[in-house]
Amino acid sequence: MKSYLPVLATPGAWRFLLPALVARLPFAMTQLGVLLLVEWSTGAYGPAGVAAAAAAVSQALAGPRFGRLADRHGQARVLVPQVAAHALALGGLVALAAAHAAVPLLVAAAALTGASAPQVGAMVRARWAHRLSGPELNTAFAVESVTDELTFTLAPVVLVALSTSYSPVVALLVALVLVVTGTLTFAAVRTAAPPGSARSAASPGPGRAAGVLRLRGVALLATAFLAMGSVFGSLQVGITSLTEALGTAASAGPVYGAFSGASLAGGLLYGAVRWRVPATVRLGCGLVLLAAATSALVLAGSLPLLYGAAALAGLVIAPVVITGYTIIDGLVPATARTEAFTWLNGAIGLGIAVGSSAAGQLVDRFGPSLAFVVPPLITGLAAALVLARRRALLPRPAVTSERVPALPRG
Repeated sequence: MKSYLPVLATPGAWRFLLPALVARLPFAMTQLGVLLLVEWSTGAYGPAGVAAAAAAVSQALAGPRFGRLADRHGQARVLVPQVAAHALALGGLVALAAAHAAVPLLVAAAALTGASAPQVGAMVRARWAHRLSGPELNTAFAVESVTDELTFTLAPVVLVALSTSYSPVVALLVALVLVVTGTLTFAAVRTAAPPGSARSAASPGPGRAAGVLRLRGVALLATAFLAMGSVFGSLQVGITSLTEALGTAASAGPVYGAFSGASLAGGLLYGAVRWRVPATVRLGCGLVLLAAATSALVLAGSLPLLYGAAALAGLVIAPVVITGYTIIDGLVPATARTEAFTWLNGAIGLGIAVGSSAAGQLVDRFGPSLAFVVPPLITGLAAALVLARRRALLPRPAVTSERVPALPRG
């Protein structure tokens, strides 16, 4: 805790951390919430899966655009109209589902809901990067990864409890209240918020849709995050299908909880260490370890082995995610941090969609265990790519000099 206390004691930090937590919980509920809502409305999982995928893909593609706007104009000026649009889109989706509207309308509303989702997680990381530097920033990113694990662990529990006790409509209405309340409160707190830049260095002119993705190393890092997203997506399918095949379908939640809990522990331990090994080496080696750890899932033919293999994979993945966020801060100018973080968030979302769809196809054709082939294959390829091109991930001196120095304590 000695490593975490100075970061958590940063003046004013809790003023934006608490509302951000409230805003991020419904963010983690969106994809599963859309799936349950559309299945409840249509009575079929096919249209529900299409709607959930539409929400995930639109969120991944639109997020960096909103991140770029936040870098240029400031977070509050983007978040307020964005959460208003998100409230309208999510409210419209709920109303259409309650009216049992046609599937194309539900899919379109789901896509708008995902595209308008406020990128609060990326903006919190941008605030930390604006305030801190060096090892303290690495620790702050560990705090954010732990927060992500908490939200993605709690969100399904809250969502399923509300959906089964009442209905998916009630669950998403609660999510709507939380996201509006949390986002507006977060936007009103200006502590550590980076000032807007009228013209982002990463986007020098109109028509540059790729933005920071054009900068050296960013696309490579986004590819690594897509691979990590595939782990989350394929494990959701694999754990669910294998526990059902073993006759213990109710164990799927606890097994995935073991994965999330181990990830939380791995993130806490990793963030407490003052690393001397370069971050690029840590990222490549971490991906190799992740590929090896997830390979154990293929051999997990019983419930105890599944628990152990899931926990082993979880223990490795959070440190790799933290390292990636640390590296991206050295690759982009201070005026483009939020956009960069949203690209990584979006890459994880796309990876979840890729992993779940690939694992689903393998399960349907060859059985539950084949779902677990996806994570080691994709993360192994990503590890080879990162290790072969790790020099592209080295920070540029001109970029690192732009970092705002840490503010004095007290």
